[in-house]
Amino acid sequence: YKFEGNNTSGSHKLNSAIAQAYYAKKQGLKGVTTETGAGQWGTALSMACSYFDLDCQVYMVKCSYEQKPFRREVMRTYGAKVTPSPSMETNVGRRINAEFPGTTGSLGCAISEAVEAATSQQGYRYVLGSVLSQVLLHQTIIGLETMTAMDKYGIVPDVIIGCAGGGSNLGGLISPFMGRKLRGEQDYRFIAVEPASCPSLTRGKYVYDFCDTGHVCPLAKMYTLGSEFIPSANHAGGLRYHGMSSILSQLYDDKLIEARSVEQTAVFKAAQDFARVEGILPAPESSHAIKVAIDEAMKCKETGEEKTILFGLTGTGYFDMYAYKAYNDGTMGDYIPSDEDLKRGFDAIPRFPGNME
Repeated sequence: YKFEGNNTSGSHKLNSAIAQAYYAKKQGLKGVTTETGAGQWGTALSMACSYFDLDCQVYMVKCSYEQKPFRREVMRTYGAKVTPSPSMETNVGRRINAEFPGTTGSLGCAISEAVEAATSQQGYRYVLGSVLSQVLLHQTIIGLETMTAMDKYGIVPDVIIGCAGGGSNLGGLISPFMGRKLRGEQDYRFIAVEPASCPSLTRGKYVYDFCDTGHVCPLAKMYTLGSEFIPSANHAGGLRYHGMSSILSQLYDDKLIEARSVEQTAVFKAAQDFARVEGILPAPESSHAIKVAIDEAMKCKETGEEKTILFGLTGTGYFDMYAYKAYNDGTMGDYIPSDEDLKRGFDAIPRFPGNME
């Protein structure tokens, strides 16, 4: 596995945060705004902004704000202002709260608020931690480092697995290997793993949709559950996004990658097994990849095949102890949205010739 949790932010997100903060400073900005789910991206960006003396305003998905107070405090320690989203501080936040009373929020909501905050303050820009192509470009360092290590030791992975929320980690991990596959130099299987509670690839539509709940951002062609789909309060906050990277969506539609959805309790069982063997407490998001890596290994055990299985371990879970406590106490549940649950999101997807018509 490729472990990205040893840097001081605790995850792969610093790979893009440093670059985006650098360009913001070079541009002469006062500060940046952003969203964060589980808080890994917000932590990385707040750290990067502290390096470059930039103001950092983070809209954190409300359920994660409440579930992960220590990650929130890390951001504040680095100087960021952290606001639970949807909030009553922005027009779009007030509108979402009115339309979805008592909502636990989503990355789509937080994106809308962060964009509004940036456009209403002189000298600020909005930056994003996943989904967009430049973020995947920054994150290809994951795959390049992995490929260098594999080549050095003469190891060829048969299966490459990554968790998928917006696509930063998965896209960064698989891109160099996908290049070899597309050039006909090597063949690999790629598996994207998402939560069953937010199954963008496995149950979504491949259409143009808004990237945010407030319909502030442009349309993007991607696999989506609809911008108004509000996922359940899953503990893997970084994977609670209604859409997916356009690049990964295209690869999935072209059947160059596979996708699987897994339930939360099975994910934490895999995380526990991994921690007891490897001595690393994995983030809930990373543990989705661990679950499917174990599944693939068990299939090999049954068939007698030998395969090299590579997965991305995106970060640590030391600030996710409320989630681990829920699992250890037996109070954690699984939620799989029904077709009726998904319908509201699909109904909000823009209709025009060739899109949902």
